[in-house]
Formats: sequence, C-alpha cells, structure tokens
Amino acid sequence: MSKDKGAVRHDPFEVEQREWKKRQVNERLKRMLTFASPLFLLLLWEFLSRSGLIDIRFFPPPSSILGTFYGLLTSGELAGHIGVSLYRILVGFLLGVIPGIVIGLLMGLYSPIRHFVSPIVMALMPIPTLALLPIIIILFGIGDLSKVVTIAGSVFFPVVINTVAGVINIDSIYLDVAKNYGAGRVNFFMKIALPGALPVMLEGIQMGQAIALLTIVAAEMMGATSGIGFLIWTSYKAFLLQEMYVGLILISFFGYMFSLLLRAIQKKMLPWR
Repeated sequence: MSKDKGAVRHDPFEVEQREWKKRQVNERLKRMLTFASPLFLLLLWEFLSRSGLIDIRFFPPPSSILGTFYGLLTSGELAGHIGVSLYRILVGFLLGVIPGIVIGLLMGLYSPIRHFVSPIVMALMPIPTLALLPIIIILFGIGDLSKVVTIAGSVFFPVVINTVAGVINIDSIYLDVAKNYGAGRVNFFMKIALPGALPVMLEGIQMGQAIALLTIVAAEMMGATSGIGFLIWTSYKAFLLQEMYVGLILISFFGYMFSLLLRAIQKKMLPWR
C-alpha cells in the first residue's frame, strides 16, 4: 500500500498564490502602520492641548497650527520660504554629493590618492560646517551662495567616506577579472567601482540628505532673510509659536519625503537588496 495514498496533494500554483497574498497583506499592514504612527502622535497632541494637560502657549493644538499653515499658504509668504529653502537644499546637496562620489571613488581605487587626501578629509570632517559659517558668510555673503556652500560642505564628508568604504569592500575577485580582461580605466570606473560601491554610497547619500536639512535650518537662522529656517527663527523671537511649528513640521515633512524618494531610487538601482 502506497504511503502517499492518504496524503493531501497541494497545487504548487495555489501555494504560491497564497504566499503572494500573504505578502501583500503584510505590505498593506506595514503601510498602514507607517501612516498610523504620526497620526496617533498628532491626535494625542491635540487631545493633550485641548484638555489642558500641556501648556497651550507652548504646545498649541495641531488644528490651530493647520489653520496658521493655511493662512501663510494662501498669503503666498510660505510658498516663498519653501521655494528658497528647497532651491538651496537641492543645489547644495548636488554640489556636495557629486564631488564626494568622484573623490571617494578615486580614493578607493588608487592608494596614492587615498593616502594623500585622507589626512585632509579626516582633519576637516570633525569641524562642524556651521562653525565655519562666519567665514563662509565673509567669503560668499549672506545670499544663497553661502547657504549652498554650507550645505555642500556638510553633505560632502559622509558621501566621500561611505564611497571609499564601498570601493574598498568590493570583492577582489571582481577587480582581478576586470584586470585579466583588460578593462580600460573608464569601464573599470563605471562598471566595477561605481556599481560595487553603490550600496554603501547610497547610505552615505541618505545620511547626507538628513544633514542637508539640519544645516539649512541652522544656516537660515544665523544669516538669512528668507527660508524655512528664517521663518522658524523670526517666529520664535516674536513668540508666534504656531508659525514656528509650521516651519518645524515642514522640515520634518520634507525630510520624510526625501528619505522615501532616496529609498525608492535605491530600490530601483539595487533590486537585489
């Protein structure tokens, strides 16, 4: 008598379909939790403010902040601050990321360049870019250029350090194969070093975007006449805390959106991860 006579046979296609549906349910649950946590925090804040459990002078309810946001938006004032800050962030971010990638790849590939540049990078990296802001303002003025240079300097170091680490950690077998097949410098650079360093490099870029947001707020507080940081600082000095919270929430929102965008790019460029 066959052992499998009473066994229940499962169609592989049905099993695969059930697994796919299970994964879809898990993904939907994760997305719901992602939106639920900030919503829960806002509802808790609203309740504590309305019930008087926290001081409404310092923590106005989110509903009143939303009303202030709408007023600033319809007046056109907020759009101007957002546009200026996003321009500074984007330009400064690119001016920090692109040289960081190029120099990081060169340092990782060529030992003489690494030994020559590393002391300079290691010496300058611990110095906060904001500490150099007075010198930057003296050199570049209080306009957009000084903010762009400040952001670029802040973004450059995490990108270059992570890019170097990514290149150094490439498996030597790929380097040997490229050399054995006579790969030229351009092909070696574009098809071995860059893809091999990409996972670690993108983590550095992700870190750089967070630093860019921190830097732009501080830079606009210290020497600017526009931008989200300027809005936060002037609102604080005038004790217009609802407008201050509008600026803080905007920075938080843009940080979250930029992080999602970079994660989506990372998923497209590194599908195996």
